[in-house]
Amino acid sequence: MATDLLKRALNARVADVLAGVTPLDPAPNLSRRLSFPVHLKREDLTPVFSFKLRGAYNKMAGLGAENLQGGVITASAGNHAQGVAFGAKKLGVRCRIVMPRTTPSIKVDAVRRFGAKVDLHGDSYSDAAEHCKALVESSGMVYIPPYDDLDVIAGQATVGLEILQQAPRDLRSIFVPIGGGGLAAGVAAVVKELRSDVKVFGVEPDDSDAMRRSLDAGERVVLDHVGIFADGVAVKQVGEHTFSLCREHLDGVVAVSIDEICAAIQDGFEDTRSVLEPSGALGIAGLKRASRAGQVPPGSAVAIASGANLNFTRLRYITERVDAGEYREALFCVTIPERQGAFLEFCNIIGDRGVTEFNYRLSARDDAYIFVGVHVADRAEARSILADLEKAGYRSVDLSDNDLAKTHIRHTVGGRTPLVENEVLYTFEFPERPGALMQFLTDLGGRWNISLFHYRSHGAAFGQVLCGLEVPQSERGDLVKILNAIGFPYVDQTDNPAARFFLA
Repeated sequence: MATDLLKRALNARVADVLAGVTPLDPAPNLSRRLSFPVHLKREDLTPVFSFKLRGAYNKMAGLGAENLQGGVITASAGNHAQGVAFGAKKLGVRCRIVMPRTTPSIKVDAVRRFGAKVDLHGDSYSDAAEHCKALVESSGMVYIPPYDDLDVIAGQATVGLEILQQAPRDLRSIFVPIGGGGLAAGVAAVVKELRSDVKVFGVEPDDSDAMRRSLDAGERVVLDHVGIFADGVAVKQVGEHTFSLCREHLDGVVAVSIDEICAAIQDGFEDTRSVLEPSGALGIAGLKRASRAGQVPPGSAVAIASGANLNFTRLRYITERVDAGEYREALFCVTIPERQGAFLEFCNIIGDRGVTEFNYRLSARDDAYIFVGVHVADRAEARSILADLEKAGYRSVDLSDNDLAKTHIRHTVGGRTPLVENEVLYTFEFPERPGALMQFLTDLGGRWNISLFHYRSHGAAFGQVLCGLEVPQSERGDLVKILNAIGFPYVDQTDNPAARFFLA
């Protein structure tokens, strides 16, 4: 299949919509920090700020004018939609895009600017895709798939061909973001066909790792849930063609955390002054993680910067997580005696290290619970601080990897109350649309009292909510049944150590 895909890639029509090849830029700051040459393939500089234009246009251009008479249609929450809309405008054909109602306006407006008709339907990509399927049957329009199509994959594979032409001869590794797998499958197949000495690694978020799990299982798996942060790669199941090609040609898949992705966005900005979207920074994050693990072969490395369609409001959340992604910040919960002078004694242990955050609210007369962030050089220093605190007799917990602490608890310190009874805590993902909260409360009913509510917007399709409910032990099974029926993704956080310290 790789030989056939290489022929398709060599004949792909992407030059019709790209003003030459996208640059392969040196990344001097990353190179200096990692101690080997790093280059970034700038797919964020296409006319739609994403590589998706390549595959979408190649598919449409290959269909011919006769097949395109009825127009084209697809379902997408972002970059694929813009690629299809731009390509349709270039070819002069009608275009219809089905997008979830939760799609940020910046993406909807971009699609409309290219002349496409936009249908807003449902809260998720799955809802939009189902509606799109019905429209395909009734409208006679041609469906343009986002990744699992050989012509789409061949269009994305041209990224790999360009890298081989642009990179130094000592190129030894390429790091490629993976969602449905079209880009990774295409790049890996053509690179291995032409340069078998170059290793190609896919990169996924650790909460949306459908390809990694599928390769481990030897078959395509379906994830029960995908993370919402890197929404451009939030795919529950990879494609048949993409899985087959990745299984044959990828050298491995690296999984990275939200914090590592945020740090990679900063890395991209510092070297290019471009602000990548979370999925667009995956290649950088994977390269850095592989470097720490000693998995990057000697020679030059390339990370594909796959897209920059970022809502500006997401930067607030991203900047909060950068230091954690670089292991430059450690977060601790520390129990100290509630007496005069205790703060000073605690600060003496922290020493002259920079304090990034300090949250405290009187909640009891015996013990005080402090949420503190400290600048550190690495994880080893964080472990050293924890050991010093415990040696001094302070009960302490390292919360640096606790997502609940970083998303919610740091904003709710002081939320203890003697009035709450039988409290359970859950996190939910709420669609960012008017009426979502009212729908949740209506479906939940008035059976249990809400004891805590903290909402956090990511500036994306879904926001995160921490909710406390007073539910007797005998009724908790009923609560779970109702939550399952409501359908919003949820996690029981009642026993999370951060919640126990600051809210229980």
